Amino acid sequence: MIEFKNRYKYHLFLSILIILMDIYGDYIYKQRTNWTEYFSYPIFLYSIAMYVAFFSIYAINYKVLCPFMLSRKHIIPYILGVIILVFLYAGIRYLLEEVVLYSITGLHNYGDNFRYFRYYVFDNSYYASKSLLFSTAIYLFFRFVDHKDAIHQLKIENQKAEVTLLKSQLDPHFLFNTLNSFYSDLILEQPKIAADIHRLSDLLRFVTYEANEDKIPLEKDLKFITDYLYFYKKRYEDNLAVEYKVRGGSVTNQKIPAMLLIHFVENVFKHGIVNDASAKATITITIYPDAIAINTRNKIAASEKYIEQGIGYASMYRRLTILFKNDFTLLKKEENSYFEAYLKIPI
Repeated sequence: MIEFKNRYKYHLFLSILIILMDIYGDYIYKQRTNWTEYFSYPIFLYSIAMYVAFFSIYAINYKVLCPFMLSRKHIIPYILGVIILVFLYAGIRYLLEEVVLYSITGLHNYGDNFRYFRYYVFDNSYYASKSLLFSTAIYLFFRFVDHKDAIHQLKIENQKAEVTLLKSQLDPHFLFNTLNSFYSDLILEQPKIAADIHRLSDLLRFVTYEANEDKIPLEKDLKFITDYLYFYKKRYEDNLAVEYKVRGGSVTNQKIPAMLLIHFVENVFKHGIVNDASAKATITITIYPDAIAINTRNKIAASEKYIEQGIGYASMYRRLTILFKNDFTLLKKEENSYFEAYLKIPI
């Protein structure tokens, strides 16, 4: 896999190539054979002004428009942004050449008949389009490389998870058959216990089978969390001090990555205090039209170094980056013996 970590080098290489292509174009079309002309006064200053405008638009398109609009398929806003950048290019160039450099050299780059607004913007749209095309092309190239690398990494992570699961799990059919046998024996005489066994069977079936899928229905994931909390409530009886809420929009056919939200719920129980009514732990899931967020807050158990080993932040961040690139929010905070974690992902 080709590495592109120091990407500024590739931008620098492309910038040099663009300038050399312009010089070559002048040699072919303008018959400018004397290379010293490029460094003569005031041609050199006007060239610098043009490239400042060119690479300013290049940077804005690469850093802002492409990642925040084009990558999210917001085509109409992206087109509007491109149009704005064309006008911005003309504005930057006009300011540098016809105002700043004119005050220094006393010369206009454009003649009096060509400095009116419509012609100036139209003429500069050609140079702006070159900047936009180059920056978009290199953005899409790096995005393609990242996408291939993300798929490769995801396959590796899935293979590791499958190996770990195979090493650790019992024969699931034996386990489920045993639970079903208990359920059948108890359904008539002790229906409440039988119902709990059925619920436990559903929870284990989810972990064994459905959690292996790349994405699962949000409805099933929320049911899994509810069942998970139910058994902790059974364990702690009346001493469980955890407040769980699901708020916001309705649950329809949304899908999310498997075993993502439960990670935050598990960490509340593994590394936090959940049986102190004066310091209730909270788990809040918020459903937005195009996103879902989970927020957890709990008092830290005295024996835990929560930030360092509690939530597996590094591995979680790596997985989220593979799945969503930069289109997610992951935050953590430790303050006054409390730990708070927040995740928001698109759905």
